[in-house]
This record gives sequence, structure tokens and C-alpha cells, in this order.
Amino acid sequence: MATATKKPDYIVSPGAILDEILDERGITKQAFAERCGRTPKFVSEIISGKAPLSEETALHFGRVLDMEPQVWVNLESNYRLRLAEREEEERFARQASWAEKFPVRDMVRYRMFDVPKSPAETVRCILDFFGAASVETVDGMIASRQAAVAFRRSQSFVGHPEAVLAWLHWGERIAADIACSEYDPQKFKGCLKQARSLTLSGPEEIQTRLSQLCADAGVALVFTPELPGTRLSGAARWAGDTPIIQLSLRHKSDDHLWFTFFHEAGHILLHGKKGLFIDDDKGGVDDPREAEANEFAASNLIPKAIWKSFVAKRQFDEASIRTFSVECGISSGIVVGRLQHEQLLSYKTVLNKLKQRYEWRA
Repeated sequence: MATATKKPDYIVSPGAILDEILDERGITKQAFAERCGRTPKFVSEIISGKAPLSEETALHFGRVLDMEPQVWVNLESNYRLRLAEREEEERFARQASWAEKFPVRDMVRYRMFDVPKSPAETVRCILDFFGAASVETVDGMIASRQAAVAFRRSQSFVGHPEAVLAWLHWGERIAADIACSEYDPQKFKGCLKQARSLTLSGPEEIQTRLSQLCADAGVALVFTPELPGTRLSGAARWAGDTPIIQLSLRHKSDDHLWFTFFHEAGHILLHGKKGLFIDDDKGGVDDPREAEANEFAASNLIPKAIWKSFVAKRQFDEASIRTFSVECGISSGIVVGRLQHEQLLSYKTVLNKLKQRYEWRA
């Protein structure tokens, strides 16, 4: 988490130090210039801060004043750095409106950085979070991500690109700290088979156990709450040789969580390393890869033949759904969600009680 360090408001130049030393020793600028082999004008420019103090000048000053040359080198370096910091601070203050595009309050809430004490500090905290040198660099990151999104399907990236970038980068920072084995697609397929049984587990076991199963197969699974404006359920992409699945727990129900997980897993297994797949509320009907990922998720949660047989009976009461879910070895909520998605059951049904609800813990 980025933490700001308070810097002094004043800046002391090496020339100001030199002026004090000459005054204390009773050396005139004219005499000092002659002993250094320089002009009085040059010495005046050093004292005023107009001229930089080079390494050669540091050697001369050190010899004439019987001081370590490194002292002058350090004074000059610190002075120029402080000048650059002040210029940067002024620039950040002018760019404060840019920072307002980001969900700063939630980024602070989720400890991405500390509470900024000024508009300029807000800009700095955002840049530190992204590991970016400038506002222009972050804007370039947004453009690059937008270009990578499959079929540019996400309306969230169009309307709230800064929030989406923050959410994605947050996930990547967490993923970088996950100890993953080398990616093994066959092992990941085995992980998905084991994952089905976890649909019957509680949220803590799901997060812990599923994350470990994925890591053992070489996949970094990250859970990050959605940020305002993102409206994202999940994302799939690669960071080098490591695939990342990121889940937001949008809608906070087991059917949605599990479908999203298997959907993103489908992208990893079916669609290679290139591209960024982010899934929002728009569905991506224009992208055949989204249709493939949907089919992958549906058939892995409930095999086609079994589902077809169940639907054909047209018995969607609570007892029938519970019996069917036991036969499938998955939660009843997933069955309810599938029926609703296929418009075989109302979204307002009392059977929503069969869904397990999740909440993020503060």
C-alpha cells in the first residue's frame, strides 16, 4: 500500500550554503572565485542557484574550502531533486481533475493506498499504485487494456475505464504474491472437476480450497470486490506464463459466482494467452468466444444430457430441484440460477431461497 512521506516546504540550495560559509570565513566572492580559477559571475550564479554545481566544481570547492567534495555533490543532488519534486507537486495539483475519474474512496477503503491529504497527493497515490511515472502513462495503460479486451465488448471499459483498470491492476498485484505451480492445463481440468463439489461448501472453504486447487494447477485465482462503475463479474487473462482468474462476487449469490468461475476457466483453457476477457452485465453476444465460455461453464456445472433430461420433466418445484442437485452433486442455487437464465423460472421466485448468499468481510 502506498504511503506518502511529508517533505519540508523549503528548499536549500548548495549556493546558499556556500554563501554562509564564505561569510563565516570572511572570504569575498571575488577572492573565492580567483582561488577556484572561476569568474565572480560563475560564483554568483552558483550562489543564486542559477548554475548547476558539477562534479569538477565540487572538487575545486572542496580543495579551496578544505571540505569533502562529496558534500557539495550531495547538496547539489538533493537540491535538484527537491526542485523536481516541487515542480511535480505543482503539476499534480493541476491534474487533480484527472484523479477524480478514479474510485479513490473505495481504493482507500480496500487499502490500495492511504488517505491522500491533498488533490496533488491523490494523483501521486494513484500513480504509485499503478507503478506509473505519469498521468500519461496510466492513460496509455487504459488504452492498451481497451485494445486488448476481446471484441471491445465491455461497456464498463467504455464508461468507466479508470475504475476497470484499477480493479484489474488490483487483481494482478494480488496474483503476483500467489505461489503458483507451473501452469498445467490437464491439472487445471482436474481442478475443475474437484471444484464442483465445493459448490456445496461455505464461502470461507470455497475461497481457501478453490484458490489452492487453482494455484496447484498453475492458475492464480483472485477475489476482489467490484469497484463503483465497473459492474464486472470476472476477468480472465495471462500475466506472462501464469493465467489469472479474477472474481468480484457481483450479485453475491452462489449460482452467479460459480458460473463466472467456470466461464473464466473456459477462457483460460479454450482461448489462448492473448487477449483480455472481462465479463460484465452486457453478455457479449457478438463474441463467439463468450458463447464458448458460456457453454463450457454450463456443461461443466451440469452435463448436457443430465440437464436436458431434467428440463424435459418440467418439474421445477423445490423438492425436484433439491433432488436433482443432489444427483448432480452441486448446490441447489446453481440449478435455480440455470433455470432462471433459460427463462424456465422467474427471477422473483421464492426458490431464490435455495441460493447461497455471500458477503465480503471488511
